[in-house]
Amino acid sequence: MNRKNIGDIGENRAVEFLKKKGYKILSRNYRCRFGEIDIIAKDRNCFVFVEVKTRRDTSYGRPVEAISRVKISRIVKTLNFYLAQNRIYDSDIRIDAIEVFMKTLSEVDINHIENIVC
Repeated sequence: MNRKNIGDIGENRAVEFLKKKGYKILSRNYRCRFGEIDIIAKDRNCFVFVEVKTRRDTSYGRPVEAISRVKISRIVKTLNFYLAQNRIYDSDIRIDAIEVFMKTLSEVDINHIENIVC
C-alpha cells in the first residue's frame, strides 16, 4: 500500500468521524492556486478547515508535527480564497487537524485537534 492510498483511507475515516460528530461536510480536497485543504466542514455556524495527517506509526513523530508554518500559511491563503469565492463574510472560522493512526486497514485511532492556529 502506497502513501497516497494510506492518505485517502485516512481522509475517508476523518470524514466519517466528523459526520458522526454532527459536522456537515462542504468540500473535500478543495484546491486553488494557493494550495489544498483536505476537508471543509461546518460545525454549527463555524466553518472548519481541516488538515488530515495519517501515519502507520510515530517513528517520525506525531502526524500533527508534520504541519509546518509554511503549510499553515498556505491553508490560510487557501481558506481566504474559498471564503471570498463563496462570498462568505463575517463567519466564524477555525483550522483543525485530524491525526489518523492506522494500526491496520480496519483498525484506526483518530485524534481531532481543534483550532491549531491561535
